[in-house]
Amino acid sequence: MSLWLLNYFSTFTLALITVGGTVALAAAGSVLARRKYPSLAEGEHNDMVGVTLGMFGAIYGIILAFVIVTLWTQLDSTQTIVATEATDIALIARDAGAFPPPVRADLDAALSSYVHAVVEDQWPRMRAGQPTYGATERHLQTAFGVLQAYEPKTVREEVFYEEAVARLNDVAGQRRSRLTMAEQELPPLLQVLAFGGALVLIPLTFLYGMRRLRIQLLFVASVAALIGFSLLLVLVLDRPFAGELSVSPAPYQEGALARYWSP
Repeated sequence: MSLWLLNYFSTFTLALITVGGTVALAAAGSVLARRKYPSLAEGEHNDMVGVTLGMFGAIYGIILAFVIVTLWTQLDSTQTIVATEATDIALIARDAGAFPPPVRADLDAALSSYVHAVVEDQWPRMRAGQPTYGATERHLQTAFGVLQAYEPKTVREEVFYEEAVARLNDVAGQRRSRLTMAEQELPPLLQVLAFGGALVLIPLTFLYGMRRLRIQLLFVASVAALIGFSLLLVLVLDRPFAGELSVSPAPYQEGALARYWSP
C-alpha cells in the first residue's frame, strides 16, 4: 500500500492526505464528542486526562523519533551505497585505460551495459519493491569474464588489473547491499506502534475539555497536525527507492560514467 501511494502521489498530495486528513478527522471527532458529552466542556476530568496525555505523548514521541531517525539513517546509507557502487564502476573504467585496446573496449561495453541495466531495468523494479539480480547479472558476469580472460603483460598493467578486479568485487558487494535495501521496510510491529499510537493519542485530546470550542479545536488540531506530519515522514522515508524523496540513479549517469549515456 505504501509503495502504491509513494509511486502514484506527490509528496504534497500525500501531505494533504496525511496531515490534512488527520487534522480534519480529529476536529470532527472533537466536535462530535463535545456534542454527545456536553459536560466535557467543563473540564471536569482535565487533571487525569492531562497526566494521561503527557505520559502517552512522551512514549509515542520517543517511538516516532526512533522510527524516523532509523528510516533517515537507512535512506542515508542507501545513498552512500549507490554513490559508492557508481564510483567503483567509474574507477574501473579509468583503470581500463592501462589495458590493451581490445580488452579496454570489451570491459567498457560490459560496464556500459551494466549501468544501463541498473538505471533502465533494475531501478524501476526497485521502485516497485521487486528487485532482482537477473536484471544486471549477465552484464556483471561479462565484466568479470573480460578480466578473468586477460593476463597482464607488464608491471603497470598488473597494478591496474589488481585495482580493477578489487573494485569489480566491490561493485558486486554494493549491488547486493543496494538490492537488500530495496526490500527493506518498517517492521510490522513498528508500523502498528507508529500508526496505531495515533489512533490512541488523538482521541484522548477529545477528552481535554475547554469552555470555548475554538480553543478546543485549535488544541486538538495542533496535536493532530504534529502527529500527521510525523506519520508523513514515516511514510515517505520507509521505502528508499520510492517516492519523490527516493534515492536517485543520477550517480550512474554523471562524471566518468556520463560517456556511457552519450547519444
